[in-house]
Amino acid sequence: MLKRILPIPFMVIIRLYQYLISPVLGAHCRFSPSCSEYAHQALSRYGLIKGTCLAVCRILKCHPFHPGGIDPVP
Repeated sequence: MLKRILPIPFMVIIRLYQYLISPVLGAHCRFSPSCSEYAHQALSRYGLIKGTCLAVCRILKCHPFHPGGIDPVP
């Protein structure tokens, strides 16, 4: 139960980013799903610790020298 409750504040922050900030900045993510959606799914599926680790690894891959593409949450 705690595994599902702890990531909720972070998931809310991600959704706020998606609805309030991302439309202003425009879509720049080279991956599908976007890095923010990937982070939301990872936190939802794996909890705070593993979800955060997966999200950070994904964000570190999101740069101009990586080809991007389809990269779902494992």
